[in-house]
Amino acid sequence: MRISVEPLRIEPPRGLVLLDQTRLPQDEVWLEISSVEALCEAIQMLRVRGAPLLGLAGACGLGIAAATRGVSAEHLMQSARQLRETRPTAVDLGAAVDAGLAAALSVPEPERLELLWKRAIEFKAQRIAEDEALAAFGAELVPTGAAVLTHCNTGALATGGSGTALGVISRAWDEGRLVRCYATETRPLLQGARLTAWELGRLGIPATLLPDTAAASLIASGTVGLVITGADRIAANGDSANKIGTYGLAAVASRHGVPFIIAAPRSTIDLTCPNGAGIPIEFRSASEVGGFGGQRWAPDGVDAYNPAFDVTPGELIAAIVTESGIAPPPFGPSLRALMSGQ
Repeated sequence: MRISVEPLRIEPPRGLVLLDQTRLPQDEVWLEISSVEALCEAIQMLRVRGAPLLGLAGACGLGIAAATRGVSAEHLMQSARQLRETRPTAVDLGAAVDAGLAAALSVPEPERLELLWKRAIEFKAQRIAEDEALAAFGAELVPTGAAVLTHCNTGALATGGSGTALGVISRAWDEGRLVRCYATETRPLLQGARLTAWELGRLGIPATLLPDTAAASLIASGTVGLVITGADRIAANGDSANKIGTYGLAAVASRHGVPFIIAAPRSTIDLTCPNGAGIPIEFRSASEVGGFGGQRWAPDGVDAYNPAFDVTPGELIAAIVTESGIAPPPFGPSLRALMSGQ
């Protein structure tokens, strides 16, 4: 297994070091995070992002809270709430924070700081191992000699391991199955152009970047044999929330008979959410649309519709790949069986 970069380094007892993803690919800037406030700002500003990596960041955030604010139940619960609310769509962040909080409150106060950092370190090791397992399952679904299309960023920058969809792509390349990866720019914040293209280059995988608006034409041309993305939350019926634009790719892929696959860890599956209507969708500032990096090309003051995610109906998804195996349609029973270990 190859990992393009280590985006988060844990440095207990006071903090962690993050690669600022908003500065890539031009600059590799590392941020020392030693307060809950600084971590929340990094999460909200997408300096650290990707559902699985946000879970790891949340686990570290509780360690930071214990070190800087104290280990009382009141302080830890307040910090957990603050971390959880930074980004509501990705289930991993809230789940990791809640699990860490429950574990900390189950032991005496003098043991909480060490416990929280131990859990964060174990979380990272688990994430790396799970990415490797997911990639092995997913690579089997890549047709030999195929090109694939992916959207947003799902590599090490999103998980801390080899990645989800990008981990599958990397494994398929190493196995000689893949000939090329097409990556959308992923507007408005260009995670594909800035991050996925950067990771593909570091991994030595032939890559072609395309505007989001060209993706339908690419799929219709027959150039790609598979579309594969990650997910930030998967409902019990298979409806999957992912970066805005994913739904459109799945719909076009279905129209042209190209399999559309989700690759995501089991932690992304939320069986308490019956369908996509129950997934909270984060809306972001209008300032992100109509310009980038301090340069503005749209008129000042124009309003913008800027959801960070959309929901792809399960009926458009050919398979959901996890570290525990592949869930086929119909997703209601297959996801329940996968989550129960059957």
